Amino acid sequence: MPNTRPAEIAPDATHDPARRMPGTRPFILDGLFRPLTALPGIGPRNGALMEKLILGPKVLDLLWHKPSDFIDRRFSPTVKDAPSGKIATLTVTVMKHFPNERKNQPYRVWCTDETAGINLVFFNPHRDYLEKNLPVGAKVIVSGTVENFNDKIQMVHPDAIGAEEDYDSIATIEPVYPLTAGITNRAVRKAVGHTLEGLPDLPEWLDPALKTREQWPAWKEAVQLLHNPPGENGLNPNFPARARLAYDELLANQLALAMVRHHQRKRHGRVFKTGGALRDQMLKALPFTLTGAQKRSLAEIDADMGAPIRMLRLLQGDVGSGKTVVAALTMLNAIESGSQAALMAPTEILARQHAETLRPLLAACGIRFVTLTGRDKGKSRDAILQQIASGEAQIVIGTHSLFQDSIAFADLGVAVIDEQHRFGVQQRLMLSAKGKGVDILVMTATPIPRTLTMTSYGDMDVSRLDEKPPGRKPVDTLLVSTEKAEDMMSGLARQMASGARIYWVCPLVEESEFMDLAAAEERYDILKARFGDQVGLVHGKMKAADKDEVMRKFTTGEISILVATTVIEVGVNVPEATIMIIEHAERFGLAQLHQLRGRVGRGGDKSYCFLLYVAPLSEMAKERLGIMRETEDGFLISEKDLELRGSGDVLGTKQSGLPPFRLADLTAHGGLLEIARDDASLLIEKDPDLTGERGKALRHLLYLFERDQAVQYLRSG
Repeated sequence: MPNTRPAEIAPDATHDPARRMPGTRPFILDGLFRPLTALPGIGPRNGALMEKLILGPKVLDLLWHKPSDFIDRRFSPTVKDAPSGKIATLTVTVMKHFPNERKNQPYRVWCTDETAGINLVFFNPHRDYLEKNLPVGAKVIVSGTVENFNDKIQMVHPDAIGAEEDYDSIATIEPVYPLTAGITNRAVRKAVGHTLEGLPDLPEWLDPALKTREQWPAWKEAVQLLHNPPGENGLNPNFPARARLAYDELLANQLALAMVRHHQRKRHGRVFKTGGALRDQMLKALPFTLTGAQKRSLAEIDADMGAPIRMLRLLQGDVGSGKTVVAALTMLNAIESGSQAALMAPTEILARQHAETLRPLLAACGIRFVTLTGRDKGKSRDAILQQIASGEAQIVIGTHSLFQDSIAFADLGVAVIDEQHRFGVQQRLMLSAKGKGVDILVMTATPIPRTLTMTSYGDMDVSRLDEKPPGRKPVDTLLVSTEKAEDMMSGLARQMASGARIYWVCPLVEESEFMDLAAAEERYDILKARFGDQVGLVHGKMKAADKDEVMRKFTTGEISILVATTVIEVGVNVPEATIMIIEHAERFGLAQLHQLRGRVGRGGDKSYCFLLYVAPLSEMAKERLGIMRETEDGFLISEKDLELRGSGDVLGTKQSGLPPFRLADLTAHGGLLEIARDDASLLIEKDPDLTGERGKALRHLLYLFERDQAVQYLRSG
């Protein structure tokens, strides 16, 4: 758990660093964990708006809110030489006020320097404020955009007004922050300024040689430079201050993962028999031989399961690379050793599909299995639970129902989790807690770029299925403008006559006034009007039983066209489907397009994927769709997706479990990630409990970036 003791509570004995427990947050950081409302000028109302903007309620969250631009106020010409349309900071003398009683008319303040005069123009001003800050006869500093209006020089609503002694604080480079409604740049700057004033001097946790080589500043100086960029260079991700802070965040991430991995490995696992008679029986039942990648991955899994450590392995496989078979052979290791296995999938459709795929293979080995999803109720559910508790069910296939408190296994030995990014780490831990020393195999059909694998799954060993089973034909990918959709529908009739089955994917379930996308229900109506009962519809809002019935009809050929939302993205296996049509393809990410395309080309027949787009395409959309035409390599596609879209949504879902980096940008800082990983591995090897001099400094880093799980290990020792 994170350290939840509020920093604003009155000091007590624990505030004495010498008396603090080794697992509590260092006292020096307490000021950064205060609520935003502890800062001057931030009350409950603008505090709530600020919290939404900076993605957190603490002063620390404000520190990580980076400027995205800047305004240079250092240009200080005379009034006469101030160019129109440019921001300038002027030193002028106030000559006269020209108030205007009519509300829609401006209030003017006439000022001069030795070269010319200028009008300062205000709409709906507070007269007393202007008279106080711009007293007649006073020399003042004003900064804003200079304009020529009716042959007169003016500045409308100056951004800054001050006395002569304020010149140095006004004529600076002013950072510009991302904003939200109700919060001004001035308010953010003021809050950041108060935070920077109280910034603590923290012990240095960087490797001295690395810091010297990269010419990085100390942490406190780096934060100050982040919020006071010295010109355009200061916004560059590789500017020393920004690079140092990005490295700090990456190091905290990698150190936390290394600690989790180290402590997991310290916990005793179980030694399972690997290979064995059951595997031989299943291999004989397979209609194909394993690929080299499948054999390699199985050998890595066997090595883990045959050793007295807990397996925590990620199996990455491209679309159609044969992950389910590897999962089945993995589960046999546990069953051969007398314990149970579980396979957890993110949706009922996928769980039931796994059950159907595995049914003949498990039958060939004489293995008893049950399927458990949220749909199972009453007596039938009770019967399934009894089989699981007694051990009669050797394999349990299900959804998130599997980690509910009511589920008790007789002896769970291995858990396979499909599509890990749909589940949280906590859910994974809950399932592994259903047995003693449970081995975990996590699978994903979404090829993940190497950098994201390191940041999201760095606590796991990784196996890759980078070969496709023999006989798979490439899918022809074609770009088609929506203007030609009618012609394409005519072609579908010919394909259906020869027995083809077709997916038609739409991004939305119903019309949205905000997004001009073709709705699945509308497309279904159009196709049904033309093809009648040969068309079915499946989407996320349907009841599970209705969804399964439509999928059954599509699988058996009772319907030939399946109109769907992206619920069919992962895992659905209909070998007879040979045509995939993706409407508004330009709105999808590359990884998602690749997943959808992978639903066809699973049988022996030639398959096609039509990417329907609305012209004109943006340059990025052209590049994305072009990549889809050029390659079917999911790993290459995932790297391109990261490059084009960044890490925030690369898996096609915001809820992807990826760490939300505030300072690091994986496309710019990939090299730093490699260094951080090596540094963290070495640190944990030498000082796993962070008790050495550098280790103690690194404890500050873990708390600073709120790496809660690692902090938990520090507390528990």
